[in-house]
Amino acid sequence: MTKDDLRFAARGLGLSALGVCDASPAPHLGFFDAWLARGHGAGMGWLAASRELRADVDALLPGARSVVAVALDYGRPAPPVPGRPRVARYALGRDYHKVLRSKLRRLAATIEAEGFACRPCVDSAPVFERDYARLAGLGWFGKNTMLIDSHRGSWFFLGLILTTAHWEPDEPALGGCGTCTRCVDACPTGAIVFADDRWGVDARRCVSYLTIEHEGPIDPALAAGIGDWTFGCDVCQEVCPFNAERPSQPLRGARATEPDLLRDREWPSLLEIETLSEERWDLLTRGSPLRRAGLDGLRRNARINRANASIPKDESSS
Repeated sequence: MTKDDLRFAARGLGLSALGVCDASPAPHLGFFDAWLARGHGAGMGWLAASRELRADVDALLPGARSVVAVALDYGRPAPPVPGRPRVARYALGRDYHKVLRSKLRRLAATIEAEGFACRPCVDSAPVFERDYARLAGLGWFGKNTMLIDSHRGSWFFLGLILTTAHWEPDEPALGGCGTCTRCVDACPTGAIVFADDRWGVDARRCVSYLTIEHEGPIDPALAAGIGDWTFGCDVCQEVCPFNAERPSQPLRGARATEPDLLRDREWPSLLEIETLSEERWDLLTRGSPLRRAGLDGLRRNARINRANASIPKDESSS
């Protein structure tokens, strides 16, 4: 099987890009260690616990020789609606882990048919997917640490297939932000910071971390920066010039490759979310990324959103 065969199979699955790199140790392991040492990993203790697995993909698939990196576009406008939850674009529809993992498994099956071993990985696996995707030519690191394709922007998911098969690696992606600091300046909580000669994100201040992973109360100063975001945050991508809106299409790279992934759910009002029962929450979040925040987390976020908008407590949900 050639790389062209692999790309043809990927396009048939609705994937928007594919590249290959060698299964070498992750280049950013040292930066990752320093990032954790500064406390920028916040309460995500599993990151340090899985450090040794992240160090080398051979720990995940012995004998791995290549990493196949793929992208799946998801970008499209998602204007906020007053009094309703504001959700990061990637989480508007079905859980992308399930959608992308299914595609990766089907793509891996075409490689396995040639007699090679494979291990599909979405971002829940302990692997530096952005490191390998950059080496495979899918994009370069922006100041907001997102992987950016100079032509398609950054609205895409990443998935990897570790495999014992080998192909000539693609050229790593080249590009950069130059002097642009729009994402740094626009971050509502100042989470994009410069340390150890490179840009990174301090999760302790990041709205995405605070609204999804953080448990318990949120510091009032940070809560004010959360604004109307109920789950996740897209600010650093929305202001990025590489995601600039154009008259001919909603956003760069915005192709509806997966209807279930992009279809909006009908979310109740913020007021209703504050008082959601466990049964209602269970039904509401099945198959949705919002389940990650938990019932208490969503209630807390809704309270913060309403406080930031100064919505009266006795306002009816309309």
